[in-house]
Amino acid sequence: MSKSQRIAYACGACGVRVPKWVGQCPDCGEWGSMEETAAPPRQSLGTGSSTLPAARRPAKPAMRIGAVSAAQAASLPTGIGEFDRVMGGGLVPGGVTLISGEPGVGKSTLLLEVAHRFGEAGYGKALVATGEESTAQVRRRADRTGCLSEELYLAAETDLSAVLGHVEDVKPSLLILDSVQTVIAPDTDGVPGGVTQVKAVATAVTAEAKSRNMAVILVGHVTKDGGIAGPRALEHLVDTVVHFEGDKHSMLRLLRGVKNRFGPADEVGCFEMTEDGIVSLADPSGLFLDDAPTEPTPGTCVTVTMEGRRAVPVEVQALLGKSVKDGAVPRHTVSGLDQARLNMVLAVLTRRGGMRLLDREVYATTIGGIRVREPASDLALALALVSAEQEIAVSADLVAIGEVSLTGQVRRTVNADRRIGEAARLGFKTAIVPKGSVAERHRGIEVVEVETINDAKQAAARTWARRG
Repeated sequence: MSKSQRIAYACGACGVRVPKWVGQCPDCGEWGSMEETAAPPRQSLGTGSSTLPAARRPAKPAMRIGAVSAAQAASLPTGIGEFDRVMGGGLVPGGVTLISGEPGVGKSTLLLEVAHRFGEAGYGKALVATGEESTAQVRRRADRTGCLSEELYLAAETDLSAVLGHVEDVKPSLLILDSVQTVIAPDTDGVPGGVTQVKAVATAVTAEAKSRNMAVILVGHVTKDGGIAGPRALEHLVDTVVHFEGDKHSMLRLLRGVKNRFGPADEVGCFEMTEDGIVSLADPSGLFLDDAPTEPTPGTCVTVTMEGRRAVPVEVQALLGKSVKDGAVPRHTVSGLDQARLNMVLAVLTRRGGMRLLDREVYATTIGGIRVREPASDLALALALVSAEQEIAVSADLVAIGEVSLTGQVRRTVNADRRIGEAARLGFKTAIVPKGSVAERHRGIEVVEVETINDAKQAAARTWARRG
């Protein structure tokens, strides 16, 4: 067998190569992910051979950094406020963006709106190359969402050569490839969507983007664990990586930045899915707070979480069920919260707070379908559990911010002043925070600093007694 015919196997999840097939990837542990691919030819390192390429004259000489113009890398705002926020101001000519998300979350709908706005803004033509739908299907969505710009072009292709041919004919300023896993590079071995194919397609499209100074958006599939399908090198090839996420039972959608060479990588954009398309939510605070009842309800407490650089108030709700007997394991159910942190807070309240909760059925959730994973929500969850156990409602104008440690201490969190400022803007009157976490004064809100979970319980009780 010649060198060009040697066979290797590559993992479809992480891209690692092995000389023969195995059932489980030795690097990432994924089962059944090894795919046949061509092995790279061996290079001889014998006597007299050189491993370094010969030097050649560059096409352009190196320049002083001060002489390099940054005008070509200026962002082009699309007019979709939340999308531009995450992208660092808009789309950059020559920049390549990878957007991933669960099936049906609305990636194609959002990007069709982006292409429509891009053309309407006068930046040039936008080409949507779809390998998953026909042009008629995309046209129906465009009719429903009002995305019928004269500068928007459609092509249904799965062949990379044909896609590049459309780029040559249309000469777009924006190319959207939906999706990179469905496009086939005919001169590359491997199955469609495999490691070799995805890397080849992404490399070719990236080179085309740089040579034409054309903005490119690649749609990527996700694995069952929520990661981007394909080789890890795919994320290194592109300039920007964003995740579009949301619960199918909720209208809320979040565009979360993961990597961005042109702006902050921790921004989050909020959208609402409607019958007419996806709408930006510049101020989503009201989505995560329950409608105020006539009387405060036990088992609720508001915290302020950070979504990227944005402070968002979120209502945490808790409900305690019956105590289990005979050594049975009680049910602890969460929605939008971290199961491990709920169990930890229950243990701290039992051991440090003098409460008996570990044998109770516990249900905890957030309002509006938002997912809260940061430790700063621990204190609000603890107060919601205390309120549910004592059947005494926490004041509706109180927020609690802080991480609860295993020793019962309330620890400081980042961006405390920004969180308190957002609570004050929305009309909250009291904020319970860890001691020493506030660096500035806030008008219109009373800041109560506490050291332990018991201090927080007493502060919440005093506040409710005073306002009730």
